[in-house]
Amino acid sequence: MTAMAERHTGPGSASRGEPRTAPAGTLRDRALRYLWAGLRIALGWTFLWAFLDKTFGLGHETEAKAAWVNGGSPTRGFLQFGAAGPFESLYHGIAGSAWADWLFMIGLAGIGVALMLGIGLRIAAVAGGLLFVMMWTVVLPPENNPFMDDHLINAAVLATLALTAAGDTLGLGRPWARLPLVRRLPWLR
Repeated sequence: MTAMAERHTGPGSASRGEPRTAPAGTLRDRALRYLWAGLRIALGWTFLWAFLDKTFGLGHETEAKAAWVNGGSPTRGFLQFGAAGPFESLYHGIAGSAWADWLFMIGLAGIGVALMLGIGLRIAAVAGGLLFVMMWTVVLPPENNPFMDDHLINAAVLATLALTAAGDTLGLGRPWARLPLVRRLPWLR
């Protein structure tokens, strides 16, 4: 990338022979804001859908008889049968534990709702990033690459969403940021 000096002109600032132009990047910046907002909503839906499917057994990945509301465990299948590599025994040990099920489901719901609404993105990014990295460690080494897979990429996307205030576009990020509690504790942003 190269650095470019940009000259921003506004009303009354154009000199002889220079056209008046809008500030550089306006259209690009707006497009990027909407792109990040779309990614935020899409990623939020993946968390929320996982929560709903595992809770109610909607038949996509979880059958009704294995639903959490019917006594099934949201962590048992993946951690018991999907775990491999250096952390296999750790994940087999927590598979199906009530505390692991509750933490996992609260995480899925909270991260999903935060991303969908565009609020609490910093907390959602940290929690979601941690969840993605843990899911990455369950399947080490990844099937199609020596170390990289979609879990790590999604963790990076979550961090970017929080750093770019992606909740402000197509979300409630701006009003959320004006709340007195959020102003006092900016990590809630």
